[in-house]
Amino acid sequence: MRFRHQHVLTSAAAAIAMAFPLLAAAAPATPPEPAQKPWLDRALGADQRAQLAVKAMTQEEKLRWVFAYFGHDFNGKAKIAEALPQSAGYIPGTPRLGLPALFETDAGLGVASQGGPKVRERTSLPSGLMTASSWDPKVAYAGGAMIGAEARASGFNVMLAGGVNLLREPRNGRNFEYAGEDPLLAGTMVGNAIKGIESNHVISTLKHFALNDQETGRNELDARIDKAAHRMSDLLAMEIALEQSDAGSVMCSYNRVNGPYACENGYLLNDVLKRDWGFKGFVMSDWGATHSTVAAANNGLDQQSGHEFDKSPYFGGALQEAVKTGAVSQARLDDMVTRIVRTMFAKGVVDHPVKEGGAIDAARNVAVSRATAEEGMVLLKNDGRVLPLAKTVRTIAVIGGHADVGVLSGGGSSQVYPVGGMAVKGLLPATWPGPVVYHPSSPLRAIQALAPNAKVVYDDGTDKARAARVAAQADVALVFATQWIGEANDAESLALPDRQDDLIAQVAGANAKTVVVLENGSPVAMPWLNKVPAVLEAWYPGSGGGDAIANILFGAVNPSGHLPATFPVSEQQLPRPKLDGDPKQPEMQFAIDYTEGATVGYKWFDQKGIKPLFAFGHGLSYTTFAYSGLGAQMKDGRLHVRFKVTNTGSVAGKDVPQVYASPLGARWEAPKRLAGWDKVALQPGESKEVEVTVEPRVLGMFDEASRTWRITKGKVKLMLAEDAAGTNASSVTVDVPAATLDARGRLQAGR
Repeated sequence: MRFRHQHVLTSAAAAIAMAFPLLAAAAPATPPEPAQKPWLDRALGADQRAQLAVKAMTQEEKLRWVFAYFGHDFNGKAKIAEALPQSAGYIPGTPRLGLPALFETDAGLGVASQGGPKVRERTSLPSGLMTASSWDPKVAYAGGAMIGAEARASGFNVMLAGGVNLLREPRNGRNFEYAGEDPLLAGTMVGNAIKGIESNHVISTLKHFALNDQETGRNELDARIDKAAHRMSDLLAMEIALEQSDAGSVMCSYNRVNGPYACENGYLLNDVLKRDWGFKGFVMSDWGATHSTVAAANNGLDQQSGHEFDKSPYFGGALQEAVKTGAVSQARLDDMVTRIVRTMFAKGVVDHPVKEGGAIDAARNVAVSRATAEEGMVLLKNDGRVLPLAKTVRTIAVIGGHADVGVLSGGGSSQVYPVGGMAVKGLLPATWPGPVVYHPSSPLRAIQALAPNAKVVYDDGTDKARAARVAAQADVALVFATQWIGEANDAESLALPDRQDDLIAQVAGANAKTVVVLENGSPVAMPWLNKVPAVLEAWYPGSGGGDAIANILFGAVNPSGHLPATFPVSEQQLPRPKLDGDPKQPEMQFAIDYTEGATVGYKWFDQKGIKPLFAFGHGLSYTTFAYSGLGAQMKDGRLHVRFKVTNTGSVAGKDVPQVYASPLGARWEAPKRLAGWDKVALQPGESKEVEVTVEPRVLGMFDEASRTWRITKGKVKLMLAEDAAGTNASSVTVDVPAATLDARGRLQAGR
């Protein structure tokens, strides 16, 4: 969301009167409370309860449910009084029917605040890319459960989480909220995070539907893509996440998709989401993404969010009039409301009402955040086994990145403000999508705690020559490099900002044992890579990030993260070397032709024969692993892959064996696809048998005409490896029978 347009009211009554002028002019007295409320019977199913509740509503009550308010002061106007302060949104309930209001908070990394002098201080997970780097659905679920519990304790029953847009554009300012470039990995990880959130009787969204893959011109761009390719890439990620989670709501995106705006796109909302996928929840707009009344309602939008951000209260009086004249049917309005109320019953919002002021175990929740970071940090390079650092090291230089006080986070509506206040103040931009926030988890202090006998010297890195002199006097130099990006703020390039590449090069020239720790929201270029022996990808590491970084550096935790996205050498390796649109003229409409279709990330690099800087799935450990006994067979209509993983090193560690599928007869969009994986914890010398069941849709191509997945009879090569580049690879070939799957990936009868 971003701030624009004026339209905020001071109370629910005044707001409703202004939004629905026809109701205000001739509204009857509030109907009496029903003597019987069968929809509150928990023994009934959510569908039946919703139908009964909507049948008992007046037209005025129905219209209130589809019209949402922003929960913060806006353009100098006071927020609606009933909304929680600095919140994302508020939808009035229907008290006489026992239906509570909806209180909405951003977002996927924790309970966010929309800014102001008294922000809500809560625990922040690491970035979505960090969670995805863990390749562990249990980690994603635990993080979701933690932030969902904090949302509930804060009085919220809706979290605007669940970002699963594929990383098509490495410069996208919101990549840190998402889960990488592969639909199977991203969908699985985000689906489990949503499931964790909703375990608290809190509704979570799945967003941004669809192709909101860059921030530059996000309100103006038309994302053009072949429909079948869309189904096999970004939409497949969304579909898998929805299947894993049964998310209560889907948030449609700002941009156009093949012409129409996403929030009035009948193909996306009615045909794909509600018909083909059978989605029973409700579709809410992003804040400022509604552009019409009749087209939006008839094409699948169920709720206008934060109407103050739109040019008009489209689902206010205009929708009331449209239903009255028949431009929008009464049945459609009833469906909109039924979907919202059904979700409230299905997710426990009605039966387990929230109350602000619940207890929050801050120490426990920071431990969850720290554990996520420790599972997701990726050791990219470790020549000469520079890491882990020995506790006997005598002098350590810590340089740059405000590592003396904290760790960086990403900007925009997802911003979680840290308990104890910001570690660094006065950074720009100070306003949207800022402020730039560092969580007060100091890597420097954590390093000092793990090396109590070492001399640890900090230099802020602003003077490169001075930093090099400090590094020259140390046994090891740790350079903390940062890249701040955020919503509405794409990276200008893949280069680290503020000439940090020069800083790293000078420090590396002064100390042969230079370790670079990256805190970034998306892949970055590394022109200095050959000059440093070790690189640790720490992403945005969250509330416990400083301790997590130190634990990895000193080996208290063995790194086990693997990249969820390919790192290019430079922009010249991308499908679009230049970012589409003009950030200086964001109001200009333009189109982006995603001609690569489903060939996203490592698939693009494979197809073009390009060697990246670091491959998708790459990640090192302080131990080594070996694979053996690879075999595969079709069983019960599914392809099962079995193998053994052995820890051949001297310390305990976790491996992520990855299975990739390649067609030997059929034609796919790319040479191979990720087909499955597991995360395996092993003691030194220990072996474990692993079985991976392949997602059937990965073996087929989508046919848009029939809305089915077609698997061609023939041989498929399965590669077991440590990454998409084929490190430590072995392979086996298996015969796959022909099959037709419906749009949800289910085998059709008789096939």
